[in-house]
Amino acid sequence: MRFEVAYGRLEEQALLVVESDAPLTAQQVIEKSGILERFAEIDLSSNKIGIFGKAAKLDAVLSDGDRVEIYRPLIADPKEARKKRAAEGKTMRKGGG
Repeated sequence: MRFEVAYGRLEEQALLVVESDAPLTAQQVIEKSGILERFAEIDLSSNKIGIFGKAAKLDAVLSDGDRVEIYRPLIADPKEARKKRAAEGKTMRKGGG
């Protein structure tokens, strides 16, 4: 069985391959990949993960070919960012531009 682990930050991204004869959980694949040693900021108790873009838990059993993605914490609240952009857009329209 073949699995992938993906993680990225602005200046560096990683896509690591893990092979196994038996099914593994997402946590096992992450640990076997060595990504935790490569990126010290990853904390599995706080970073969320997903499988092909869908939220998943660490104990999820993977299928052959699955890609586990480790997500960074959000820098800004998406709702607040949308509100700010919308407010800026309304201000610009009122100003005649």
